[in-house]
Amino acid sequence: MKKIRGRVWRGGKPQDDFDFASISDYLAEDDALVWCDIYDPDHETFKELAEEIGLNTWAVEDAIAEAERTKAVAYHTHTFFTVYAVSCHESTIQTHRISGFVLPRGLITVRLAPLFEIDEVSQRFDELGGQEYGVGALVHGLLDVVVDGHFDAVQQLDDGIERIEDELFADMPQAGLQRRTFQLRKDLVKLRRVVLPMREVVNAIQHRRLDAKTAPELDPLYADLYDHVLRVSEWTESLRDMITTVFETHLSLQDARLNTVMKKLTGWAAIIAVPTAITGFYGQNVTYPGIDTVGGFVTSSVIVVLLVVVLYINFKRRDWL
Repeated sequence: MKKIRGRVWRGGKPQDDFDFASISDYLAEDDALVWCDIYDPDHETFKELAEEIGLNTWAVEDAIAEAERTKAVAYHTHTFFTVYAVSCHESTIQTHRISGFVLPRGLITVRLAPLFEIDEVSQRFDELGGQEYGVGALVHGLLDVVVDGHFDAVQQLDDGIERIEDELFADMPQAGLQRRTFQLRKDLVKLRRVVLPMREVVNAIQHRRLDAKTAPELDPLYADLYDHVLRVSEWTESLRDMITTVFETHLSLQDARLNTVMKKLTGWAAIIAVPTAITGFYGQNVTYPGIDTVGGFVTSSVIVVLLVVVLYINFKRRDWL
């Protein structure tokens, strides 16, 4: 896997002369636009690049740190942001951090995880066809890919919750239902941590562009992107309520099934107790009417049957059986 890749546009036209060592030269050209993607950067090399093009020291440290929250920070000469792309691997949510430095004529992205499809970002740049609108088009293309991944992840979680709902009210729920419900809750919590702060990121970048008064043609695209972020956030919140309801409903149904089993066992125990009591009485070593006669046996048997039938009918009417 390439650790450093990039593209250069001049006058909105793609060029094929990208060279990592010449980034500062590209940024100095009036009609140039550059995108550089760095995967798993060497600390010293990246710090040298940051000093050369004037990146904030704290932002550089945040870009290569192991754990950072989703955020956007505007500095005097550039804007720094951190977002998380999301993918579903073997029904488990995985996050991939991407940091970006938005310069007047360039975008530098830094990744620590290899699973993010950076080729899709490059393809989105071409599909947008808006390189002539400046760096705002590049940032929009990147964030658009990230938010689309959020949509796919929340859709998969929604489908998983629906499958659990179908099993929830089945006569014989499958084993492991509670474990899968708990896993969905964990995935949803992980997704919320990266989805909800995206509003802050899009807002900060869009307002920074508006302050610069550049490329007003991109305003509808950013408005649409922000709308997508809101939809994902609201969808995530609704799934949070839904999975909580599913979890509580599962526990309630387990209690209801247990009560039903106990009710039926109690009813049958009462029915069985009647013949036990009668036969036990007739089995005593005392004389009673009909002892040692066929009539006495028939009488006791009829009493047993009648009482059992009466109890069964009454319990059935009360839904105890």
